[in-house]
Amino acid sequence: MSTEQTRLEICNLSLEMYPQVKALMDEVYAELGGAWPSHTIEYLIQEFPEGQIGILDDNHLVGLALSVQVDYARFSNPHTYEDIVDANDQVNNNSEGDALYGLDVVIAQSHRGLRLGRRLYDARKELCRQYNLRAILAGGRIPNYHQHSNTLSPMQYISEVDDKRIYDPILSFQLSNDFQVKRLLKKYLPEDEKSVGYATLLEWNNILFEPRDSVLDTPKSIVRVGAVQWQMRAVDSYKAMLEQIEFFVDTVSDYQSDFILFPEFFNAPLMALSPQPSQTAAIRHLAEYTTQLRDDMSRMAIEYNANIITGSMPLAEGNEIYNVSYLCHRNGQVDEQRKIHITPHEANDWVIRGGDKVKVFQTDAGRVGILICYDVEFPELSRIMAEQGLDILFVPFWTDTKNSYLRVRHCAQARAIENECYVVIAGSVGNLPEVESLDVQYSQSAVLTPSDFPFPHDAVLNEATPNTEMLLFSDLDMSKLKILHSEGSVRNLKDRRTDLYEITVKK
Repeated sequence: MSTEQTRLEICNLSLEMYPQVKALMDEVYAELGGAWPSHTIEYLIQEFPEGQIGILDDNHLVGLALSVQVDYARFSNPHTYEDIVDANDQVNNNSEGDALYGLDVVIAQSHRGLRLGRRLYDARKELCRQYNLRAILAGGRIPNYHQHSNTLSPMQYISEVDDKRIYDPILSFQLSNDFQVKRLLKKYLPEDEKSVGYATLLEWNNILFEPRDSVLDTPKSIVRVGAVQWQMRAVDSYKAMLEQIEFFVDTVSDYQSDFILFPEFFNAPLMALSPQPSQTAAIRHLAEYTTQLRDDMSRMAIEYNANIITGSMPLAEGNEIYNVSYLCHRNGQVDEQRKIHITPHEANDWVIRGGDKVKVFQTDAGRVGILICYDVEFPELSRIMAEQGLDILFVPFWTDTKNSYLRVRHCAQARAIENECYVVIAGSVGNLPEVESLDVQYSQSAVLTPSDFPFPHDAVLNEATPNTEMLLFSDLDMSKLKILHSEGSVRNLKDRRTDLYEITVKK
């Protein structure tokens, strides 16, 4: 066959195409009895038309894939071919089933080598996603097993094929298309002498599957985040600071954002309300506002229906000071993440201590983590979070110069790539001459992504204008993360060599 004359088209099979279906199946299944009778094909087309897929070459059928809907709980367990197709070639299709069952994939001898089977498998996967089915199941023959049955058990043979030491025309193809062997089926098709009666139960999981029991419980597929690039300015009272914060919360909530992120120490102007003799005394003065500000921002989260990451604030516990970020859920719950790694300035001038817990928080819009500024420069922390199912990492930061900002920015980008998650960073701009050591800021807030085809080519979804007070809005497609974790061109999380290394939390 000349590929120059090939004109391929994917279609759904129709009743009028049965003569071509019969001719194709008779050619390929000559040793297994040939084509199914017309009533079987007609039933499949009438009951589940979208599941019967063909490939045409200039209106001539050269490939097909037949499928039915089944109950996952039933057919993910041992069964035989007759549980799907009985002795009279009657097929069992369950229109309420939550899984797709692959029956036959047939390619004409004249068109082999063109990867048409892969095209049909991809069409099945897309059908599974569109129908929101849990998985694709299939009973797969192992036709080369008869050549090795005297020396290898069926499971040993499957292992050898998986390791590519043995080639099996069906199993090798299915494994290369992301199917996993779930179990061995005995006497699946007893008349299949080449497979010695055995088959594999294969499964491809639809990672986008969402149970439809309750719309309210269904996770959001698109999550909107708003980052506040905060202008440092003098205030004359706590009330004035609170009004400024509420202005931004109100504005961001008007855009129906799920999350609002403020920068690290964005409340620093309060330090100037009562001049202190030293920086240590000034940070303790600022800590006096923290509990009230946390409670007020929690009220805003409820009132404006948005989860608020409160930047960070100093928290006094006895003689110790911690740098703490609060996650104020819109249902009233409040969680906290303490900064783990303290910069030399924080340790020496403010005598701040590091926290000792790393958490991922479950929210109504995904699983999120918080790393405050310097913490994002330590890859172990975000990897611990990734192992807990992190979707979005929020990084409130404060940097005074461009080189210190770029440390945060580049490390945040690396965290997005290596942990296959979104990272949102937000900092402050302007100056605050009244407060020692906080007289200048440099910031360019941004939303960073993994680096793969579903995401922007530079792995930057959005970024603010440098050193300008503004709001940054971005919509995060959570389904892209799910696809990346399973089908990315590289799979950083899956491909870790945990046989060689691991990250453990000592406390």
